[in-house]
Amino acid sequence: MFPLQRNRRLRTNESIRSLVRETSLSPQDFMLPMFVTEGKDVKVAIPSMPGIYRHSLDNTIKEVKEAWDLGIKAVNIYVKISDHLKDNKGVEAWNKDGLMQQTIRAIKDAVPEMIVMPDVALDPYSIYGHDGIIENGQLLNDPTVDALTRMSLSHAEAGADFVAPSDMMDGRVLAIRKALEENGHHNVGIMSYSAKYASAFYGPFRDALDSAPVDSQNIPKDKKTYQMDYANRIEGIREALLDVEEGADIVMVKPGIAYLDIVREVKNAVQVPVAVYQVSGEYAMVKAAAERGWLDHDKIMLEQLYCIKRAGANIITTYFAKEAAVLLNK
Repeated sequence: MFPLQRNRRLRTNESIRSLVRETSLSPQDFMLPMFVTEGKDVKVAIPSMPGIYRHSLDNTIKEVKEAWDLGIKAVNIYVKISDHLKDNKGVEAWNKDGLMQQTIRAIKDAVPEMIVMPDVALDPYSIYGHDGIIENGQLLNDPTVDALTRMSLSHAEAGADFVAPSDMMDGRVLAIRKALEENGHHNVGIMSYSAKYASAFYGPFRDALDSAPVDSQNIPKDKKTYQMDYANRIEGIREALLDVEEGADIVMVKPGIAYLDIVREVKNAVQVPVAVYQVSGEYAMVKAAAERGWLDHDKIMLEQLYCIKRAGANIITTYFAKEAAVLLNK
């Protein structure tokens, strides 16, 4: 009771505040998403994501080395392939000499201790921009799972530490886990995008990979038949629990700052690490507001990252990773 308890005593100065701070943040909490494109010495700016680029493989390796030197221990890889390599089944996704597979091998050769988590989904390889195989205007679950399994095996064979299925097909974690075990990849983990919501925050990402769903009467115009309804909470917990039962080593909630209630619920429900993806739209909003002088960029960036960590994230996938690491290292 006041005056016996004065809570402000513990806020008197920064030394006291840091001493009793409940949440810590370091570069080792971050995973850096990276976009890889074909060619050599290529660096293409993504207009809707200031400061983020599509890099050719040679420049990607430079970025990976820079991230490692900053204390970032994991990268999440996405590739942009030529349109002529795209089809409805995503066959290029399991090409052992494909861009993703080359990238995995190159990163592991250059920085062996960097944790490489390639994205597992068909949208970068699909002529329709969807995460699976389309037939008669419907996305087919089980044939897509078969394709994702082949894709995951090719990533494991290339040297990936984890595979990261982001597609939201039913049963894909179990199928991938079984295939990895049967083929001797016992130590390759699965980071499952478990509670991935059908969010408008993904827009800039689709610009980065040119992977937005095509506008056609015969093709779904959005991803709401497989990504989750953002009005739902319990469904996200259920998805995470099912993925753990099927063999997921890490579960992810996506997007991040707008879904912190789900992060906490999932954290309370599972006994595996929880990853959170602070997505492209969340990144772009901070950048845009800061460019106009409406917000203090660095303060907002760190505040959001601390809030995601406080909500229960063990891993934060964020486009701010390098910028935040520089500040935290100071």
